[in-house]
Order: sequence, then C-alpha cells, then structure tokens
Amino acid sequence: MTTDTTPRTVGKTTFYQGEHQTHPLFRIEPGIPCQDAREQASELMGYVNELTITGLMDEKPMLLWASHYLGAMAKALLDDAEMGMKGVKGQG
Repeated sequence: MTTDTTPRTVGKTTFYQGEHQTHPLFRIEPGIPCQDAREQASELMGYVNELTITGLMDEKPMLLWASHYLGAMAKALLDDAEMGMKGVKGQG
C-alpha cells in the first residue's frame, strides 16, 4: 500500500473585492497538487504582465482590471499552495 504524500492545496484562501470586502469572489479548491497550483499561478502571472503592459500602452483600463483579478487569483493559488506545503490542515 502506497501513501500519496504529495502536498496539496488546503482550500482556505479566498479573494475579496469591493468597497467593504465582505463577500469573497472565489476560494481555492482543496486537494490540488501544490506543484500544479504553482505552475498555474506562474502562467497567470505571465498573462498579468502582458495585460498590464498592453493596457498601459493602449490606454485600456479594462485590461488593467483584468490583470488585477488574474493577479489576485495567482496570489490566492500561491498562498494556498504554501499552506499545503507547510502542512496546514484544510477545510472540513
């Protein structure tokens, strides 16, 4: 019998947005292998960089807002993966 010891996301990280930041827009799902979450966060940050530069150069604020949300999503993935790698217990 083999036991999978792959670190996994814990599902505790949420992202809040809005004036009073009282309603989470999303939460990272528990059980994602941390390496996969980190790779996805890296890919999202690449999109963030591209959208930010394009938004600034072309004066398109909607691209800047898109990069803001993608950056927040990437940070949430990284934060939750970090908890998983440190052995923080998840939801449930």
